[in-house]
Amino acid sequence: METSIVRRRVTETIEHARRSAAQRRERSEEAARAYDEFLQHVATPLVKQIAGALRASGYPFGVFTPGGAVRLSSEKAPQDYVELTLDNSGDEPVVLGRVSRARGRRIIETERPVATGPIGELTEAQLLEFLLKELEPFVER
Repeated sequence: METSIVRRRVTETIEHARRSAAQRRERSEEAARAYDEFLQHVATPLVKQIAGALRASGYPFGVFTPGGAVRLSSEKAPQDYVELTLDNSGDEPVVLGRVSRARGRRIIETERPVATGPIGELTEAQLLEFLLKELEPFVER
């Protein structure tokens, strides 16, 4: 293959990679802004409401807001929790739900997106459905 063709293709690849990285950074920054808004106005108030309802039903859960996340955690077993965070590792940033459950000495941890689509379009109803589904094992005992 001719050297000029190889050079041109390498240059095109470098430019494509730079553009892709810039676009990915832009998407991540937009997602971080949308996530902060979501966390402040939707997730944290809803998680606090759920914690209050659980406590009134005899399930002592507390709400913690470590940097950039919100966690609904059992006060009886702190390793039992549901946490919401922003995952920027993929092509499209998503709100990720992390769940940790203790079963004897084993701790079972799972992660899954709360919903598909842009973070700014994530609704309170979608979040409520996610949280209620993930809370079932904690309240079935």
